[in-house]
Amino acid sequence: MRIRRIFAAVIATAALAGLGLSGAATATAAAQSAPTVVTPSQCKQGGGTPAINDAGNYCKGGTYDGEQVD
Repeated sequence: MRIRRIFAAVIATAALAGLGLSGAATATAAAQSAPTVVTPSQCKQGGGTPAINDAGNYCKGGTYDGEQVD
């Protein structure tokens, strides 16, 4: 009986630890996929070129490639 209790406690602990890790991964993925707006100076500092006159006002190249420039 004692072994069954210990085994159940180990399984429960592993399950709760797994839920915590999957929740953190989901939060990280959601944070990375959110669109951002950068300033022209941030675009330049990231190695890109702000294309203000083009449709959509996007940063071309660098760290912020494809992000909207405001």
